[in-house]
Amino acid sequence: MSGHSKWATTKHKKALIDAKRGKMFAKLIKNVEVAARMGGGDPGGNPTLYDAIQKAKKSSVPNDNIDRAVKRGSGAETGGADYQTIMYEGYGPAGVALLIECLTDNKNRAAMEVRTAMTRNGGSLADPGSVSFLFNRKGVVLVPSEQEGRTVGEDDVLEATLEAGADDVADVGGAFEVVSEATDLVAVRTALQAAGIDYDSAEASFVPDNKIALDKDGAAKLFRLVDALEDLDDVQNVYANYDVTDEIMAELEGADA
Repeated sequence: MSGHSKWATTKHKKALIDAKRGKMFAKLIKNVEVAARMGGGDPGGNPTLYDAIQKAKKSSVPNDNIDRAVKRGSGAETGGADYQTIMYEGYGPAGVALLIECLTDNKNRAAMEVRTAMTRNGGSLADPGSVSFLFNRKGVVLVPSEQEGRTVGEDDVLEATLEAGADDVADVGGAFEVVSEATDLVAVRTALQAAGIDYDSAEASFVPDNKIALDKDGAAKLFRLVDALEDLDDVQNVYANYDVTDEIMAELEGADA
C-alpha cells in the first residue's frame, strides 16, 4: 500500500522473500518501461526513470531485466506494450477512501478485476472526483534507519533534506518517510545522496489530508482488501486515508507470522 504506512514498511521488508516476488518484479519492470517511454531512456535526464530504476534495484530486480525494460520503453528494442495509467476511486471498510492506480494495456480487464476485488472484500467503487480531493500529490522518500555501518536518526534526515524542500519527516517504524511537494522530490532525493544517506524509494505519491483511525477488525478488513487489489497485475499503487496504532499493527503482524 503506497503512502508508506507502518504496514507498507513491514511489507517492504518482507518483499524479497514473498511468494509473489515475480509479480512484484513485473510491476517494477512495467514502471521502468513506462518511465522510459514518457521521458526517454537516459536516467540522467529523466528523473522518473532514475527513481523507477533505483526502486527496482532495491528490490533485487536483475539488471538485465531493467536494461531490457529501458530499451523497450525508449524504442531501442521492440516488444513494449501500450500501457495506460488509470485511476479508480472508491471506499473500503469503515469508510476509508481509496485511490487505485493502474498501469494496463487492457482497460476493460483492469476495470473488471478492480471492481471484483472491491466487491468481494467489502469495498465499493465511487465516481471520479468523489475521493481524489481527499489526497494531495506529494513527493515521498522512504529512508531506512539502519544503513550499512550506521544508524540514521530523524535529525540526520531533517538536516539533510530541510533546505531541499522537505515538509515533514515521520518515523514509520524502521524507516523515515520524507514528504515534500512533488516538484521538490528530485531535490530531496539528491540532498540525501549528497549527505551519504541511502533510501529505499523516491516517488510521487498521493498523501491524504486527513486519516481515519481504525480498530483491529477494521484494519484487518482494509488490509485484506488492499492485498487483493495489489495482487492484481494491473494495479501499481493503492493509496488510502487510514491510521492504525503501533499496538494494533503489532497484533496484526503477530497474526500473520
